Amino acid sequence: MSKKIIAIVGSYRKGRIINSAVSAVLQGAQAKGAEIEKIYLIDKHIEFCNNCRKCTQKNVDGARTKCVHNDDMEHILDEIDIADGVVLGAPINFFTVTAIMKRFIERLLPYCYWPWGKLIPRHRIKQVNKEAVIVTSSGCPAWLGRIIFRGAQSILKEAARCLGAKVVKSLYFGAVCQKEDQKLNEKDALAAIKAGDKLVC
Repeated sequence: MSKKIIAIVGSYRKGRIINSAVSAVLQGAQAKGAEIEKIYLIDKHIEFCNNCRKCTQKNVDGARTKCVHNDDMEHILDEIDIADGVVLGAPINFFTVTAIMKRFIERLLPYCYWPWGKLIPRHRIKQVNKEAVIVTSSGCPAWLGRIIFRGAQSILKEAARCLGAKVVKSLYFGAVCQKEDQKLNEKDALAAIKAGDKLVC
């Protein structure tokens, strides 16, 4: 049975660097026989987490609980839950992931058990059963961006962990704002394809 890889794109613009990089990751996975799916957060109705924490109160292990919001998030998470691998991609805006990706990440709270009276939450999915690739980009040169934008990559890694996934490859593409219609170069596209290959192997 072929593996299923699902990608979450937290970019505001289709056809640009992040979208192209995520597509290349999926291309690599598909070439190894995986079934692929891409979800654009910009096309989905996702409410803000209101910190009610109703989803965190029940002591359930191994699976998420329900959010009080009735929107597209439930279906997205259903798709992720049955997938074997996940790709999380977002450009870096003002030192962190985009607001739309952050909104998605904040809605991952149903994967945590955090009853009132406890200082910190714990993961409901204790056993990592998926693999993940995270993809970020910014106008900053790659060598510098990996240092000063470390927080953005940490957020995506923790999001993957909430989903029960271990990050097997972290991609950062720097200096991507030199032209208005800048494209992913051949070298970076190849790196993304190889990352997708790693998701399936």
